[in-house]
Amino acid sequence: MCIFKFLWQLSGECPEGTIPITRNQKARNFKRYAKKKHKSFSQLDDPSTHEHAVAYVQNNVYFGAKATINVWQPQVQTSGEFSLAQIWVLAGANSFLNSVEAGWMVSPSLYGDNNTRLFTFWTRDGYQSVGCYNLFCPGFVQTNTTIALGATISPVSTYHGAQYDIILCIFKDPKQNVWWLQYGNDGVIGYWPASIFTSLADSASLIQWGGEVVNTAQGGQHTTTQMGSGHFAEEQAGAASYFRNLQVVDQSNTLVPPGDITSAAPKPNCYDIILAKNDDAGDFFFYGGPGRNPNCP
Repeated sequence: MCIFKFLWQLSGECPEGTIPITRNQKARNFKRYAKKKHKSFSQLDDPSTHEHAVAYVQNNVYFGAKATINVWQPQVQTSGEFSLAQIWVLAGANSFLNSVEAGWMVSPSLYGDNNTRLFTFWTRDGYQSVGCYNLFCPGFVQTNTTIALGATISPVSTYHGAQYDIILCIFKDPKQNVWWLQYGNDGVIGYWPASIFTSLADSASLIQWGGEVVNTAQGGQHTTTQMGSGHFAEEQAGAASYFRNLQVVDQSNTLVPPGDITSAAPKPNCYDIILAKNDDAGDFFFYGGPGRNPNCP
């Protein structure tokens, strides 16, 4: 397991009774930037703007998900685009879609820079108006005083060099009726009260892991925004980005293998995914890509 240091952590922990909140000097209009404007891939996503390479399981009852997520710093073409790697825990459909999400992202419009940052997101109306990133609106309740949402993650992986990853787990607490977010072995970061949801108030019906980019390129050309490492899944270890040790939380509140996993990459010449499994990494996959290239003009 790799140990990460968040850059803000160098100045120490927060005083007792307080939590760390990152300050953004450039993206001041949080209400404008703090909302997604799309649906999950499996819920009528618009492929003209949001593109994915994901693995997913569905048609069952889930109470959470876990993964070890390889961390990179992909290049983002414009300030209106982002690139992320995350876990989705979802229920419902269309305007009734509920989701809790967590992972890392590069988003110049949200954070004012191109750093790789830890983030969370939630929605209960299919990404229309209710929900937001991190602590930009009421919803997620932070309890951890040493891990800041929106904090820069350092170091990141390098092509055919050192590889770094983080472990994230989202799980339902039936006694307290909340969805917890746990980071590695450092304990929980905080929770989403189940009471803020409709379809996700009890359990999830769909789990997704993978990458997402926004493509706002004009003039008929695809964006050059990278997903993951910016290299295709076929390059595999040390070159392509990965998720490993995929697990779901079952009805007995136990982490178990996900079962039959399906993959989806609607534009495989731009971003793709390869599923695999072995004793060391469990259920895992490589994914990603460079965006625009001779086969993805």
